[in-house]
Amino acid sequence: MKILAVQNRMGIGDTIIFLPFIKALSKKFNSPISILVKENSKAEQYLDKTEYIDKILFVERDKHNKKHGSLLGSLNLIKDIKKYNFDKIFIFNSSFRFNLIARFSRIPKIYQYPLFQKKNQHITETPKKFIKDKLNLDVNEDPSIQIDNTLIFKSIEDFKIDKNDTNILLGIGGSGHTKRIPAYTFLDVIEKISKIKKCKFFLATGKDKDEQNILNEILQSKFKDLCVPLDNFSIKETLPIIKNCNFSICNDSSFSHLSAALGIKTITLMADTPLIYGSYSSKMFPIIPDGELTVTHNTLGKERINSQKIFDKIIEIIN
Repeated sequence: MKILAVQNRMGIGDTIIFLPFIKALSKKFNSPISILVKENSKAEQYLDKTEYIDKILFVERDKHNKKHGSLLGSLNLIKDIKKYNFDKIFIFNSSFRFNLIARFSRIPKIYQYPLFQKKNQHITETPKKFIKDKLNLDVNEDPSIQIDNTLIFKSIEDFKIDKNDTNILLGIGGSGHTKRIPAYTFLDVIEKISKIKKCKFFLATGKDKDEQNILNEILQSKFKDLCVPLDNFSIKETLPIIKNCNFSICNDSSFSHLSAALGIKTITLMADTPLIYGSYSSKMFPIIPDGELTVTHNTLGKERINSQKIFDKIIEIIN
């Protein structure tokens, strides 16, 4: 049976959050599931070894690639989908456009969120209800991704990872400046944990100027010899390194989602995003700004993430 699942939210995090529902479909129909996602999900870099994923198709519709934008783009997408002869499609959105695309792609069975009800859809509760209503399945698993074991062992050799040390991923990047915790907070945590453990820190970030400033501030500190920058490596190359870490400390970024999906205990620093994005997995341990009971958009709390609270959570995890 050929099944397509459509998840058209942006980014890596949203794609990972939906993986338990894709896995549930795979179990239900005893078949790997093809997915249609946005290009900026970068799904090909972290889902190519995940057993319940079949083909990865992309909606090519952004400022750099208009192939699937506008009416002509919809026709192109229909043509791209139709050639796979899917038997079923699960559309994790309320878009009338995708409903029409599914119909014109001649997919016999269409399952979709209620049309025209996009407003206030919860990132996890809405798909749970969707799968329960359509297939009577209860989905409560954490997202999970798989990587090649040979790459895990190779990264130990390449990066001289000593399993007797405490190896820590620091996800210091972030898609927006309000999510990026200042370098001094990470440096304070590094100092605290280095006093009680022999540590090695892997610094994961992108090439954005502000992210690079945070990276450089850490690399120019007295702890530079304990740190390994990962900004020149692809996501795929970074995954086996993350898998070798004892735990992660990450801003709300792609690395927090990837780390937790790899089964690594991940302290999520939630400064300016709805808390659910840092707490949907049992592998996530959120830290919120001082003075807040929760966190959402416009909390603007990056300066109030307390390094002592991070350290206390580290002690709780390693003990």
